[in-house]
Amino acid sequence: MDANTVIAVCGVVIAVASLGVSAYVARATRKHNRLSVRPLLGLTTAFPVGGTAGLRLTNSGLGPARIIGSKMTVADEDMGEFDRPHVDALRDRLAVRPHAATLGGQPFLDTDYRQFLLSVDPYDLSEHREFRQLIEGRLRLEIRYESIYGGEGFTAVYPQRGLILAPYEGNRPRPQVWTWRASQADLLIRGDLRPRPVPG
Repeated sequence: MDANTVIAVCGVVIAVASLGVSAYVARATRKHNRLSVRPLLGLTTAFPVGGTAGLRLTNSGLGPARIIGSKMTVADEDMGEFDRPHVDALRDRLAVRPHAATLGGQPFLDTDYRQFLLSVDPYDLSEHREFRQLIEGRLRLEIRYESIYGGEGFTAVYPQRGLILAPYEGNRPRPQVWTWRASQADLLIRGDLRPRPVPG
């Protein structure tokens, strides 16, 4: 093998290596860009006496969230999307009609978004007992969303998977006890949310 052949082979090797490095950097850059605007939706409850109480949706991620679908279930009954017609049908079942903010029309939720989806104000233990029993015992909500890039298929679920909330009894609020049944790593891999235990 003469010198010219060696130089040509080395040139090919260097070109292939450069191409590989460029492809890796491009992929890492795309991944970084996606992570830099990744939304993170959370569904939590709050029942402060005398204040606004109910089911709250927040976006604690780094970018806006585009809602691509939702599913509402009440006591194993499929109520459909969490949009105005289906939410109104749910509210009509209650003695005290709660306030509502729906997710119809596939809206974008800004970073730091914080809004009660179903709420009463001011909250009263006796007057809103049925509402609290609905939220803590019979309602299940699934929200599918993605970032501005699209295609990720993130999901926020209430109650959160792997967690059990102690039921509400009578007029006395029981301490809210969360029980792990999945690791945080598993929840993040599936696109679910980090559990946030609520103090009693």
